[in-house]
Amino acid sequence: MINNQNKIAVVFGVRNESSIAFQVVLKLHASGCRVAISYTAETKEEVLTLLDAHQIDGIHHQVDVRNELEIKSFLNQVYEQWGAIDYILHGVAYGNQLVMCNSFPGSAEPASRYMDIPFEDLVDSFNISAYSLLRICRVAEPLLAKQASILTLTYNASQRVFPNYAGMAINKAALENIMQYLAHHFRSAEVRVNAVSAGLVMTTSAGGVNGVRKLRKIGKITAPLGNVSAADVADTALYYFSDLSKKVTGNIHFTDGGFNIMGVAIDEA
Repeated sequence: MINNQNKIAVVFGVRNESSIAFQVVLKLHASGCRVAISYTAETKEEVLTLLDAHQIDGIHHQVDVRNELEIKSFLNQVYEQWGAIDYILHGVAYGNQLVMCNSFPGSAEPASRYMDIPFEDLVDSFNISAYSLLRICRVAEPLLAKQASILTLTYNASQRVFPNYAGMAINKAALENIMQYLAHHFRSAEVRVNAVSAGLVMTTSAGGVNGVRKLRKIGKITAPLGNVSAADVADTALYYFSDLSKKVTGNIHFTDGGFNIMGVAIDEA
């Protein structure tokens, strides 16, 4: 078991029990970490109920990652009450159906064309899903412990075409580039910055995308090790949130059962 006694972690992106970020919280908590968690106005009630059910005490704060002052208030509270921050998870992403070129369940609007992605919607999605990593790191920089670890969550659509992901793929490609430049930026502070490229996990967000179950079925057969769960991704995150990864930075770590290595889909035959 990884021992994170006396370590301090901050997790952005917990929505509910199915979210990858919450599974990371559980792993960090079990390893001995003190975990501070952000939520949004929309998720506050569910997140606080969830934390209470799992008896996870700590600092909980409402944060809009588009708002630098809210991030600063949250991280300063963690620093002032607990001390320097060892680990940060950036597990935040958002894109509406115009960005994803998909028709969400319950929507009467048809899926839009990639060519017609509205600029304003894409920019807001980019702000939340990609630029927020840079914003969080800018605020966190003076508050980080020596050899701290920062981790973000990405997806293989940054490098390959997944039509129902569309504009969000732009955000993931940008996120990966931001991560790598941050890894260079933090070199003198020995702070490492990495990304986990997770396989398609059935989170609440994923469940609202048409075609996701078909992709899961393809992944189950095509990936050498089959589909992954949120807990599998959290296991990888715990490696980065430990001294085991102290010499790893700027890395995109695939936790997708090997789906990323395949050039063609495999059928059941």
